Amino acid sequence: MRNILITLLVTIGVLFSGCISSSSKVKSGQKNAPLDRDVSAYLQATYTDVDSVKESLTKAKFEVLATYKNKAFKKGSVLIFTNEYLKKVASKDKRGFAGVLRILVDEERKVLSITNPVYFHKAFLQDEYNYDEAVAINKSLASVLGKLKETKDKLGFSELSGYQYMISMPYYKDVEVVGKGDTATLLKKAREYKKGKELVFELKLAEDKYLLGYKIGKRTSKFIKKIGTQHSEVLPYTISIENGEAKIMAPKYYLAISYPLLTLGEFMTIATVPSAIEKDLKKPFK
Repeated sequence: MRNILITLLVTIGVLFSGCISSSSKVKSGQKNAPLDRDVSAYLQATYTDVDSVKESLTKAKFEVLATYKNKAFKKGSVLIFTNEYLKKVASKDKRGFAGVLRILVDEERKVLSITNPVYFHKAFLQDEYNYDEAVAINKSLASVLGKLKETKDKLGFSELSGYQYMISMPYYKDVEVVGKGDTATLLKKAREYKKGKELVFELKLAEDKYLLGYKIGKRTSKFIKKIGTQHSEVLPYTISIENGEAKIMAPKYYLAISYPLLTLGEFMTIATVPSAIEKDLKKPFK
């Protein structure tokens, strides 16, 4: 009996060791990834005006796609930008949402707030994530915007690709389909809805694949006043068009990962918002 017990313990030890070894393997491009620590969703830089930020982004070889101003936060402007790497990696299947980054020019707090690709790309790119490329983007931004400072809005790096706010809530993969049809028809509907006034930007990622930035209803967008205008760069909402579908990230997922400090009580104050977002973004494709 004793020998059987010893054999069992040794077997468990080998299996456990194998699991650790397997989980600790790091793919190429992730050798220096912060596997054992929290990372910030946003980075801050010294405040400067919108035109100066645009000029800086262009200097660093980024392409500014649009400037968006949410009427619920009149003291902030959001710049949406991309580059060749972002477009290339977002052209892969189900990775379109990683095609852009954002900067909030926060006139109220006098700071620039930048979506951190180390954080968001870990969530949105899944197996295609490359830590070194994310860091390279931040280095390019720092070269023109100055030192980038982490914020307190953090989650554990290792949990980002499988992030779920709580049990029964959606994962990244649980997208919502807001429209169906061929690419040309979906684009036509998005461009023509309300005479094109709701379309903030259009980015072609590949043949028959696009990423759109889209406005949600004025009343719906007011949710940022409840849970924090400091992260109003969550809007405009993005729509990925590929494989005959217009898709959005499940709002319950997107809002939670964009506001990592959001408490359950705060989430409940915007309980109707996720369904309102879905409803708003289905309208153009009817």
